[in-house]
Amino acid sequence: MEIRVIGVLGAGSMGNGIAQVAAQSGYQVVMRDIEDRFVESGLRAIEKYLVKSVEKGKMNEDQKRDVLGRIKGTTKMEDLIGVDFVIEAVLEDLELKKNVFKQLDELTRSDVILTTNTSSMSVTEIGLSTKRPEKVAGMHFFNPAPLMRLVEVIRGYDTSDETIRIIMEIARKVGKEPVEVKKDTPGFIVNRLMMPHMIEAIKMAEEGVASIEDIDKAIKLGLNYPMGPFELMDLTGIDIALHVTEYLYKELNKESKWSAPTLLRSMIRAGKLGKKTKAGWYKY
Repeated sequence: MEIRVIGVLGAGSMGNGIAQVAAQSGYQVVMRDIEDRFVESGLRAIEKYLVKSVEKGKMNEDQKRDVLGRIKGTTKMEDLIGVDFVIEAVLEDLELKKNVFKQLDELTRSDVILTTNTSSMSVTEIGLSTKRPEKVAGMHFFNPAPLMRLVEVIRGYDTSDETIRIIMEIARKVGKEPVEVKKDTPGFIVNRLMMPHMIEAIKMAEEGVASIEDIDKAIKLGLNYPMGPFELMDLTGIDIALHVTEYLYKELNKESKWSAPTLLRSMIRAGKLGKKTKAGWYKY
């Protein structure tokens, strides 16, 4: 089956980034969210990114117009009926994702592969909400999707080899470097390794070992990471950090190393949920 039209569920930072990447690679894209304001915000974010690309000489006006012309924004699930491939990027809520996949299973053709952009949740469980678990897999892009090269391709218990092959091929076609996660384990590869770093960094700040600024500086200069753990949490959202930590704690035998630090919970309760550095840890 030739894949020409990709459906993207969600127009937030991940959804619109994935939609942009797919459209820039020549795919027609249907980007769906639950309200017009979310769809419009997603389309504006894509256009803003493309405008900057034109200003930097990375594309011309005609190319920008062509990319935008390949993206259809909608609030109707029915508009996904004719898509050839789906990438779900809704909120990290397992029940919400299972409900979305049940709807997709009923709407789309039986040969359509359904993927989830979840960063940590069970692909197997999501797949079991459909009648085609062999065609369900994880396709985890990283934020910001237009810039980050990695895509984790996660195999659920029932995922077929052919499904994985096609997803890996699409990931490469959209300019990404895929890695296969052969076992559906909480956190997959990156978050399984990254979250303990974040948790320990917060504990060090709690204990007064070093300042937030110096912890980030040490990680960047000592480990050659492009961002420190606090900067990264401010970029992606500290509410997401807590959500993933709690999920890993629950799914990985409630080991203490996955327990969310008190300071992280306090930040959430205080309402300091900024997506940018100036509104998160660096304002603490």
